[in-house]
Amino acid sequence: MAGKSADEVAGDAVESIWQRMERPARPPRAALTHAQIAAAAVEIADAEGLDAVSMRHLAERLGVATMGLYRYVRGKDDVIELMLDAVIAEEAQVEPAADWRTTLREAACGLRRAVLRHPWMVRTTARSGQLTPHLVARADRLLASLEDLGLDADARMAVVGTVGAYVNGTVAVDVGLAELMRREGVTGADELRGLYSSHLRWLLESGRYPAFERYIREGVRKDDGEWQFELGLDCVLDGVAARLGI
Repeated sequence: MAGKSADEVAGDAVESIWQRMERPARPPRAALTHAQIAAAAVEIADAEGLDAVSMRHLAERLGVATMGLYRYVRGKDDVIELMLDAVIAEEAQVEPAADWRTTLREAACGLRRAVLRHPWMVRTTARSGQLTPHLVARADRLLASLEDLGLDADARMAVVGTVGAYVNGTVAVDVGLAELMRREGVTGADELRGLYSSHLRWLLESGRYPAFERYIREGVRKDDGEWQFELGLDCVLDGVAARLGI
């Protein structure tokens, strides 16, 4: 049997929620909007975590029957896409600046702030595939900020991806630390260090980690996550500028 053509394969693909939302609503007029669904789901996830965003819980929050939600979404994956897109639209859009570096820097800081306000976002990026309208719009504006620098399309995307990877990696550590403190029942880094002080003391007294011991004794910004993030971000941007000559 001959293989399917590209057009046939595309025709077999499941439509995304964004494609379905473009179609005119069927009568009777919808009682809910996708924006309402997203807002309710974000509220649940912020308060109780992403696992709490079930179709039943969401329906209860919205005051509708669970099966009624399936008129608007196919399931939780659709809901997560709506949530992620809504947060990006409201809290992490890219504002064009005077130069590429300022644009990428401000966008990175804005995304970090959004994820720290909504820690469940750490778990959603790979799951949604980053193909929501506002995520793509964000990427488009970042790429556009690099267009007049003599870089080819692949290099522009590599720059955007590198900065994004830095943000995702550092904020995942921040979210993980906050989760650890929650599990341990402590409210700050000093309390957490107190819990692990005997273990740390044993490691340092072994004498095998002199550079790390100097950091522990001399470091004064151990808990200044914003300073650490921005210094690292500037190092990434310095590296991009030096490597590409921009």
